[in-house]
This record gives sequence, C-alpha cells and structure tokens, in this order.
Amino acid sequence: MDDNAPPADALEAADDLALAEDLGRRYTRLREELGKLIVGQDAVIEQVILTVLAGGNSLIVGVPGLAKTLLIHSIAQVLDLKFSRIQFTPDLMPSDITGTDLVQENPETGKREMNFLPGPIFANIVLADEINRTPPKTQSALLEAMQEHRVTVQGETYDLEEPFFVFATQNPIELEGTYPLPEAQLDRFMFEIVIDYLSAEEELEVVRSTTSLREIAFERVMDGPQIRAFQRLVRKVPVSRPLSQYALDLVRASRPGGADAPDFVREWVDYGASTRAAQYLLLGGKARALLSGRYHVDFEDIRALAGPVLRHRVLRNFHAESEKVTTDALIERLIESVPRPGSNM
Repeated sequence: MDDNAPPADALEAADDLALAEDLGRRYTRLREELGKLIVGQDAVIEQVILTVLAGGNSLIVGVPGLAKTLLIHSIAQVLDLKFSRIQFTPDLMPSDITGTDLVQENPETGKREMNFLPGPIFANIVLADEINRTPPKTQSALLEAMQEHRVTVQGETYDLEEPFFVFATQNPIELEGTYPLPEAQLDRFMFEIVIDYLSAEEELEVVRSTTSLREIAFERVMDGPQIRAFQRLVRKVPVSRPLSQYALDLVRASRPGGADAPDFVREWVDYGASTRAAQYLLLGGKARALLSGRYHVDFEDIRALAGPVLRHRVLRNFHAESEKVTTDALIERLIESVPRPGSNM
C-alpha cells in the first residue's frame, strides 16, 4: 500500500474542489502582488500564509532592518484585512493593548457615561513588535486575545473581529532588558519564522529599489470572509493514519524523558515539544498541500514544517549550548532518525 496515495476520504465535493482551485489561483496572485515590494523571502511568505490559512499565530525572529513590519503590513493590505502594530516597551500596560473604559458625557442626555475605547488589539492582523521587551503582565493580555479571540476589560468581555491573527517579532541579538516568553506562552505560537539576510543579488535589488522614486499600489486578492472559507476547507483536507502517526512520532521523539527519544535528544535536550506541535504539523501540512495543488497531505509537508513548528518548542540544555549544537541542527537529526511508519529505515 502506498502511504502517499490520496486517502479514500479525500476532497471530492465539487464545491470543495472549486474552492481549492480558487485558493491556488489567489495564492499565485498574492505572491505576484507581494513581489511588487517584497524581494525574496519565499519561505517566510509561505509560512505567514500557512499561519493565516490554519487560523494560527506565529513568532517572527530576525535582526533589525529585514522588513518584518513591512512584510506583515503588505500581506494585510493584499488580504484586505485591518492591520495594527503595537510597539512593545517596558512601560506598556495591558490597557494600552486591549483598550479601557472612559467616562464621557452623552451629548443627548448630558449625563456622564462609561464607554469602552477599543485598543489596537481590535484589528484582523496585529503585529506585536518586540514582544519580549514588555513585562509578563502585558504579554499575557496579548496572549489571552490570541487564545480566546476576545478581551476582558473591567469584567466585560469583547469579541475580536474574525479572522484574527497575531504575528509577534523578536530581535535575537539584543537580549538585555528583555522578558523572554515562558515556554507555555511560546507553545501558543504555531510557527517560529526566521527571517535571514537576502542573497547578494536580492539585497542589491532592495537597495536600488528603496532609494529611488516609486509608488506601489496593491490589488486586493482575498478578504476576511474568503479567508474564513479557506480555513474551513483546510480543516477538511484528510490525513492518512500513517502520516498522523509520523507527525506524532517526531514530536514524541523530541522529549528526552520518552522511551522513543534518540540518544542525542537525551544528551542535548531539556524539554521537548507538546501535543500542540503535532496538531500544528498536521494543520500546517493540510494548508501546504492545498497551496501545492494537492488534496491530501504528504510526508514531505510534515518534514518541511518540522523546523518552524519545533524550533521554539525544543529547548536545548547546557551541553548542547556549550557544544554549539543549534536547535535547527537538532531538528534535522530528528527528521533523519524518525522513520516513516511501515518503512525499513
């Protein structure tokens, strides 16, 4: 039996197939629109779109000057979604994110009333810039919104408009005066997306284009209701049992206390990934399959997403750091050591 063959319950409804084809066309147009302003970063763009299609939130890590804010703002424009940027600082308060109640005079009655003034969290795409520069109490206000898609102010609950996504950035080189996110909060992010330097040719193109006169007008290729329809479609994409088992095997093998952990994991890892990692591997795999024009998930989808899904969930110990073993190198070895179900590896 070929584990890569489409499962028997693959997408068959005409409406679903038409929607999948529409998603493919719109994704192609989206890449063309972003190409008007964004140079390179193909893998980064794909992971951001996979986050959107899976209905998740992601962490973006990169040194200053690599256009993290520009990328997310541009994607929000192309998707016709309301964008909000929050600059996280040590003095930022939870109410600066969620909003607050204000006493205002009603012009009709002349009476003073308590009215809610929404904060910047009330958007479709929220960019939390340098999230590790604000204290845990303020971080928690954002993370509640990520998890529940609502905020609570003075005992009142306010729902956030759907679709809703948070992309949080971190600077990996300036750690003084920061408040690292606890592991339980990091686990709420679907991917850790790493933005690296461009190639020499791409960087030259950026330097030349950004120092000349230009006017960029994006064409909207998707909107909120269409994104929600695509999110429902992603959930319908079937995954074979062997592939689900493979995703779980990868996650379980990352835990140094588990019976299935390889020797290098026991030697170099303090804590492994949670069940949420396996869920995001499958959800991301479903979205990636659709963007690739397939109606079923392949083992390659899981391998391709193992890095961004596990990168912030596999915590190295002192031995790994002293031997300069990177998390990405650990994940590569993990992929090599975990066999596909039914294989002779």
